[in-house]
Amino acid sequence: MLVIGIGLRSGTSYRELRDLVDTALDGLDRGAVGRVVTVDGKESETGLQRLVASLGAELFTASALDLSRQPVPSPSDQVGHLIGTASVAEAAVILSGAELVVPKQRSARATVAVGRLPFVDGTAAAPGYALRDRDVVHRVIAERRDVRRGFLDQPIADDVLTRVLESAHRAPSVGLSQPWDFVLIRDVATRRKIRDLAVAQRDAFAASLPVDRRAAFDGLKVEAILDTPLNIAVTCDPGRGGRHVLGRHADPRTTWFSAAIAVQNLWLAARAEGLGVGWVSFFEPGEVAAVLDLPAHVELLGYLCVGQVDEFAAAPELVRSGWAARRPLAWAVHHEAWGQRGLPGETASRATAVQAAVNAAVDAVGEAVATDSRRVARVVVVEGGAVEDYLTSAEVLVVQVGAERPAADFGVLWRPARQPDEAVELGVEVARDLVLQGAGELLVDCPGESELAESLAQGLRWGGLACGVAVRRVDEPGR
Repeated sequence: MLVIGIGLRSGTSYRELRDLVDTALDGLDRGAVGRVVTVDGKESETGLQRLVASLGAELFTASALDLSRQPVPSPSDQVGHLIGTASVAEAAVILSGAELVVPKQRSARATVAVGRLPFVDGTAAAPGYALRDRDVVHRVIAERRDVRRGFLDQPIADDVLTRVLESAHRAPSVGLSQPWDFVLIRDVATRRKIRDLAVAQRDAFAASLPVDRRAAFDGLKVEAILDTPLNIAVTCDPGRGGRHVLGRHADPRTTWFSAAIAVQNLWLAARAEGLGVGWVSFFEPGEVAAVLDLPAHVELLGYLCVGQVDEFAAAPELVRSGWAARRPLAWAVHHEAWGQRGLPGETASRATAVQAAVNAAVDAVGEAVATDSRRVARVVVVEGGAVEDYLTSAEVLVVQVGAERPAADFGVLWRPARQPDEAVELGVEVARDLVLQGAGELLVDCPGESELAESLAQGLRWGGLACGVAVRRVDEPGR
């Protein structure tokens, strides 16, 4: 596909634009032109509109600011002074993601440049959005917040709510089963019942926390059920679509994945509309389902508090409060197989996986890891066997190394290490994650004699020290 960038003065005629474009396209396939791009404000020019129609192309515009950010081979000081970008035509082509193949051509009142979108295996790649539009997509993702404070006592306009729900309803779903439904809840009495359930669960969770963690939790707001004009319960029907839903037979979880994507769509659309959304998870789903009189075959997937807010915070509340920090992307990207970490173009081999994990922790210090916390994380590392004796308090995390998965318990972290190097690497990961969750010191106990457990404990030491926190072995207080 060819892209034509055009800069023009007001009133430029169709004939002048056509002649200039014909000159620029000499030797190229006029029928391959799919896009015409110009600066904002010129889309209403009659001559330009006729040209676009004659080419059978789409017309796109970009702001002068976005165009000014593009390096161009033929800059013009005069154009830069008048419009704010050094070359509308060339910058428009480059901004669209195309390769510039015909530099700027001039007529008395216009400029034209031609670019070609990349080919993959001889086929023209489908074009992405223009830079400005891409920035908006990435911006709404980056600025989405789980909002709990600052809601305004203002109703949500029906057209706005409809657009948000429509975006949620456009979510992809396994076999196009669309397992979601949206229950809109405005009644205060109903919301008060649900809030009471959330308060009870919040109190139960607070009682389960270590003392220092409980103090930090007391300052967090976990719901805004009565603070917003609207609550939305998102449900999931696991059987919707019947027996032969395409893609669900091997992994039934895809039904719930689909409904979760609908929630994300709703969240992003709400942010774009200036609406705050808070997802409440402090209750047992069956209890909420009873309050809402959900049918027995339908399950509650999410409970959302929605409304206009006074502001959107620059960072998530859990980050601002020091409760937790975001993992760097480099920790989460693996190439071809688990453990070959690195961002694109920075692949780490399996042989250096342990060192790469440590290096990633070092790189994150001062950026993602808050190392000024005083919270002590007590970790017991064991291999196999019963672990009940080690779960002495809510402050203890048991890391169990072994081939068999233990019974589900948030106090037990299973890591199926098969060899010492792998155990060290997994220990580094556990240490990093504990620091991201606010640990300022690791107190490690490794009872018994196990090479794998000792290796994982060593990884805890390396990972903790790399993140800048103290690491102490209870069985070796001098180390």
